[in-house]
Amino acid sequence: MVEHTRTLDFKIAFAIGLGTMIAAGIFSLSGTAVAEIGSSAVIAFVLAAVIAGITAASYSEFASIYSENGGGYLFSSRTFDHDYLVYAIGAMLFLGYTGTTAFYLATMDEWVVRFIYPEWLHFLPHGTSGIAVAALLGALNARGTEESGTFQLIVTGAKVAVLLAFIGGAFAYEGPGAAVGTFAGDFQTEPVGIVTIAALAFITFFGFSAIAASAGEIIDPKRTVPLAIGASILTVTVLYAFVIVAMVNSPVPADIIAEEGETAMGRVAAAFIGPIGQSLIVAGAIFSMVSASNASILAASGIGSLMGRQGQAPRRFSRIHPRFGTPFWSVTAAIATIIALIALFIGVFPAEGGPIPFDLTVPVPVVGDVTLTELGLTPLTGFATLNLLLPLSVVNVALIYSRRRFPDIDRGFSVPGVPVVPIVGVIANVALIYNLPFKGVLVGLVLVGTAFVAYLAWGGTTAVTELVQPVVESEATPGVEGGTVDEDRFRVLVPVARPERAASRVRLASSLTRFHDGEPFVEVLTITQIPDQTPYEVVGDAAQGRIDRIEGLLTDADIDVEYTVSGHISRDISFDIVQTARSTGTDAIVMGYPETHHEVAETVEYEAPCDVYFANGFATESHDFTTVTVGAGGGPHHWELVDVASRMAEEGIDVHVVAVTPTGGDAGAGSPEEVSETMDRLQGVPAAQISEIDAPSVADGLVSAARDHGGVLLVGASRTRGLQRWIFGGTADRVIELAEDAGVPVIVFATSRGLSSRFEDYTYPVLRRLRRMISDEHPTRGTPSDNES
Repeated sequence: MVEHTRTLDFKIAFAIGLGTMIAAGIFSLSGTAVAEIGSSAVIAFVLAAVIAGITAASYSEFASIYSENGGGYLFSSRTFDHDYLVYAIGAMLFLGYTGTTAFYLATMDEWVVRFIYPEWLHFLPHGTSGIAVAALLGALNARGTEESGTFQLIVTGAKVAVLLAFIGGAFAYEGPGAAVGTFAGDFQTEPVGIVTIAALAFITFFGFSAIAASAGEIIDPKRTVPLAIGASILTVTVLYAFVIVAMVNSPVPADIIAEEGETAMGRVAAAFIGPIGQSLIVAGAIFSMVSASNASILAASGIGSLMGRQGQAPRRFSRIHPRFGTPFWSVTAAIATIIALIALFIGVFPAEGGPIPFDLTVPVPVVGDVTLTELGLTPLTGFATLNLLLPLSVVNVALIYSRRRFPDIDRGFSVPGVPVVPIVGVIANVALIYNLPFKGVLVGLVLVGTAFVAYLAWGGTTAVTELVQPVVESEATPGVEGGTVDEDRFRVLVPVARPERAASRVRLASSLTRFHDGEPFVEVLTITQIPDQTPYEVVGDAAQGRIDRIEGLLTDADIDVEYTVSGHISRDISFDIVQTARSTGTDAIVMGYPETHHEVAETVEYEAPCDVYFANGFATESHDFTTVTVGAGGGPHHWELVDVASRMAEEGIDVHVVAVTPTGGDAGAGSPEEVSETMDRLQGVPAAQISEIDAPSVADGLVSAARDHGGVLLVGASRTRGLQRWIFGGTADRVIELAEDAGVPVIVFATSRGLSSRFEDYTYPVLRRLRRMISDEHPTRGTPSDNES
């Protein structure tokens, strides 16, 4: 078993926190803060840092206990037994991280429009560059591109250097004494304004959670996580204070700073150190926002992945991409949410009024009429901060509860003054929420409420860890050294429902491996399914009995390929098959075509990380691969199937390509098949032959030809099984039915499908039908004289 290796030391953990905090918050909010309350902005930022520090202490204690990735959602799920509460925390953190990223990228968009776009590009809608960068970051994260530790150090160093250059320019411009004097004389006594700015500034300090969220990668997390969190918050607070000092000393008038808003820092930099300084600040700001966005996307996708594993989000969110090693679906969901938030707050309802032609107002007592046709960056900040502060309040409560529920648990770091300190943190968080922009809070509550109602209606699903229970470890046949399998072997997973069919399936798998590279190895998997509420122990003996019987039958059958036999008890058969294939690095799955539970075949077809051979009608003792019959139809699975047939032909097997013209009038009969493209892919294969026949349906023609030729019929899986069945009819399903009566063995082939491939699945039948509807002539079909070699 390969153990997980921790690779991040203190300096990398410190850089993660520092680099995540230095982002849109300081570049965007410094101008707004100084315009509103002058030098008192320092008090607001320090207040936000103190409140963040209290919750950061709770995070540090939990991270010293649960040294895994997951942050606040993980801590809550380990402390509370209330599914609804834990789900609410996960949903809000997911919205908080994605909202933070939307804020970063929307702010970046304002900087790009203000300082980079030429005048002729100003027609683009607000948020265009932010959405484009979100999509790019999504693609990079989905493909596994992330900052390494060394690169994180370089990035953070560059951010700090930019801020130091800005601060240095301010002190050089006025002189240290004058700068301090101007700063000291500009304080304002506005408690409400200070708290309001502190509420907005809180988002700039939430980067401490990125350290806790990466606890699973940090060396000695019980000591390193608390130190890195404390050091990063303190360092950022000092830097931000000096940035405020610099902004107060700006020669740019306060009304201009207020007008510039989120891009004021760039204007001030130009006044201090000229165009070069402005370019430096602009580049640093944009780079910081993109970098921090990447970190927040990683955090959001990590929350989504963990929720998927625990059954509180779609199960596919927990799925790791077989090639990229990333939670592809969770990343996709995070990016879609970020884009939607940017479009909502900045594109459709920007601060200056959006394209909505009517007025949407919500009458609110005391506050007045709230116009929802004007949102913008400030409400977006409120939306993101709300969805961070509420979960943080719960984490503080969780710390108090954890101390009482688990008094003897080993805590590498302990928050002093519990329960007083966490309670103060809760009160401070609630106070900040009260001072957030109402529009952002309103939108946040609506979205969280919608997500919660959706969860209540759905009810969640079984946690991934509870779906499968191994009965026995795999026991390899003689010849597999130490029970392990060489990675260069061609691994075939053979799920077996009926023990008496095990020998036939293993022989078939062995025959099919002849057409692939690598020495074959077969893993036989038998799964005993149980209902959700049934304990595993109830069927343990029955499951063990099935395993023993399969092992005995395979021993008696004298199988000539190396294999193992594994048994699982599972609440979801299709999930177990797919998950086993992913975890063992399976190259192909060979399984029967389910006679009753077609949803198993559909799930395995779409979600397996490898090719799948669904077999039907094979005799126990023999598999005749001297002749194979292949249809001429196109489609995503068909071309991969043709490649398999080509490899078979290279082994001396006769390959018959059958082009069927359906004579039946119903939609289920299928469409005339074009043979030329299939034969083009079989060029140079001497054993390939063409047959053109008329039949009531494509399925009838294929089965009839296979019966005449003898051997095995190979067909590609139906594109979009549901869509095909409802509109066009499922050829593969019909072939199975007809082949059983005709005594023809059939293999239905499906290749692994990604997101883009799934889209191709759905569009292929429609596009093919449209192409043939607008064509004046029948598709060109080859003849034996043209194509036989």
